[in-house]
Amino acid sequence: MVDKEIAVAVGAALAKRIGEARFQLWFGAHTQFVVHDDILQVVTSSIFFRDWLRKNFRDALEESYRETTGTTPALEFRIDATLGKTPAPKSNDKAASDHGNLLVSEANGLPANVPDQTEPAPRTTGRRFASLGDFVEGVCNKLAFTSAQIVVEQPGMLSPLFVHGPTASGKTHLLEGIYKEARKNRKVQTVYLSAEQFTNGFVEAVRGSGLPNFRSKYRGLDLLLIDDVQFFCGKKATATEFLHTLDTSLREGRQLVFAADRPPAQLPALGAELLTRLESGLVCGIQPPNHEVRLGIVKQLAKRLDITVSSDVAEFVAAHLTAHARELAGAMKLLKATCLAQSCPLSLSLAQEALAEMVHNSAPAVGLCDIEQAVCSVFGLELKTLRTGGNSRNINHPRMLAMWLARKYTRAALSEIGRFFGRRSHSSVISAQKKIAHWVAGGSTMQLQNQQCTTEEAICRVEQRLRVG
Repeated sequence: MVDKEIAVAVGAALAKRIGEARFQLWFGAHTQFVVHDDILQVVTSSIFFRDWLRKNFRDALEESYRETTGTTPALEFRIDATLGKTPAPKSNDKAASDHGNLLVSEANGLPANVPDQTEPAPRTTGRRFASLGDFVEGVCNKLAFTSAQIVVEQPGMLSPLFVHGPTASGKTHLLEGIYKEARKNRKVQTVYLSAEQFTNGFVEAVRGSGLPNFRSKYRGLDLLLIDDVQFFCGKKATATEFLHTLDTSLREGRQLVFAADRPPAQLPALGAELLTRLESGLVCGIQPPNHEVRLGIVKQLAKRLDITVSSDVAEFVAAHLTAHARELAGAMKLLKATCLAQSCPLSLSLAQEALAEMVHNSAPAVGLCDIEQAVCSVFGLELKTLRTGGNSRNINHPRMLAMWLARKYTRAALSEIGRFFGRRSHSSVISAQKKIAHWVAGGSTMQLQNQQCTTEEAICRVEQRLRVG
């Protein structure tokens, strides 16, 4: 056999040896074999793949080569970063008018085709749209989720709906969910796209396809959803067109839904007129997912990826990876890949080993002083109040909450936590843990400065101060 045939045969033998699923996972688009003079080169797309294959599949590769040729190969592992990547399409840019050139600079490149009223651009990529039924609701996103449901059930009642929050907090999920529900009614004309796509379509219209068609496409919709509205900042011509689209739609009672990484008040570059329109509807924020929401996301991802996840593994992932939902998705994919690679079920020890680096990089440095400061800030107490011997309810309850958080986010011993928070005994810390857990389960309320809130919401607010929730 020639070298190329040997490489193909080795791949087939390896797939048979380790199983097609594992082969496609680790040797699919990210890897290729090159054979020359009994040297088997395993070319991978990244350092991660190279090191993983070298560590976990060296014996299987040698056996597959020996089975194919009767000889033992010299193995070489190297990296080619272009593997698995699709080359970018070549530009066909033509001369444009001065106004068109100005708009091209706004779009940061050649414009894409404007999505159709019933088949927006994302559908052409095979993208799987999220569903409102899959959204994990919690204190951190309840208002936004409820608003999305109202938009679906009573379109036009909350228009425009403006959802804002940090990356991977669920904004796009809500917009996609609304879009997916609206698409069930064939009579409803709807488009979901990003602000960049809107900009690209406007640029293309100015450069030749015609503004009338562009305007009729977007101003005649029953439902228009635009993500990443902050992209319009600094793009004066596009922002003006967006303003007129918004005005026309609002006049005719149509439903508009927008999302951005900041509230309108923090987007002054959009201009005062546009900001007043965006603020005329319902503006609601989404906070990063708290522990309960993260736990729900982990369980949902496990079901989607067909992984059996025990409660202790789910708790471990939700408690230690707190940055955002995409981090959780990456962790669950890594766990699935690890189970396939090692041909074993998922256990807590395996999860701890596989996610050790992610946990290390994600874990915030939280100390007792940090917890004290966050609790005092949320409850409106003077710093170090929790260290006094006071036992009034407005001091004792925040102190118990602080002890509960200290057990969750620090490695401090019970005695150390007790000493820090007013020279309490270790049994006081245990009692505080049990009471807070009981209050959370029972929906009990706490006095938070000038308002009452549930214990769960109080925890969420303190965690946001700590940036761990």
